[in-house]
Amino acid sequence: MASYQLSVCAEMVFLDLPFIERVERIHALGFGAEIWSWANKDIDALVATGARFTSMTGYLSGNLTDDQEIAQLLQSAETSLTIADRLNCPCLNLHGTGLDPQGLPVKPVDRVTGNMWLKAADTLRRLAQLGERAGRIFTLENLNLTVDHPGTPFARAADTLTLVETVNSPALKMNLDLYHAQIGEGNLIELIRRCGTQIGEIQVADVPGRMQPGTGEINYRAIARTLQEINYQGVIALEGWASGDSSEALAQFRDHFTL
Repeated sequence: MASYQLSVCAEMVFLDLPFIERVERIHALGFGAEIWSWANKDIDALVATGARFTSMTGYLSGNLTDDQEIAQLLQSAETSLTIADRLNCPCLNLHGTGLDPQGLPVKPVDRVTGNMWLKAADTLRRLAQLGERAGRIFTLENLNLTVDHPGTPFARAADTLTLVETVNSPALKMNLDLYHAQIGEGNLIELIRRCGTQIGEIQVADVPGRMQPGTGEINYRAIARTLQEINYQGVIALEGWASGDSSEALAQFRDHFTL
């Protein structure tokens, strides 16, 4: 029997319902729940749902490489940790740079310099220290540059893995998003094996379309077997749109990861 847990991003399913009702529906179906920014959410109402929150965005503004932006990132990460405590949420998600509401980088870059790599590693060390003190884990998510997030630095899974291995802290792990990795890198099974113990969470959606497993080209049943083979015990979260009825989409997601 697989030892991982399944979760669902409430931002992308049951879109006809108010947000709190989406979380309640996800919880009633037996999944954990994930949210993006907490700033526009009623935290007390989220707590009252009784849902098991598995991940939330761990910052409000800032980036990993510019001094003024680093200060903003660290400050908003500290505030995010207090919200994570209220939600009992173990993981706080990060990106290579701040993203706007459309998912585009606030400060796009054409080329990542050596100095940016050094700054990013140092900033992530400081974030990991915050996470260690709070008993939470920051996860660094890979993104794709071709379809959804052009101009984002440190976007590939190879980049996020390098940074996580460089920091080498139990409070900084990868959020390995297989939808983004399929578009940007492919070879997903070998990528999972290479990342191994550095994975703090897996996010999934199919390609093309960013919908539930079984709607596109990724063999998620083979992915599930690989995760079982490496004894992955973390969260697998659907961060994708429903191709039709959301309840049916979540059932299809569950089926692809039930061994």
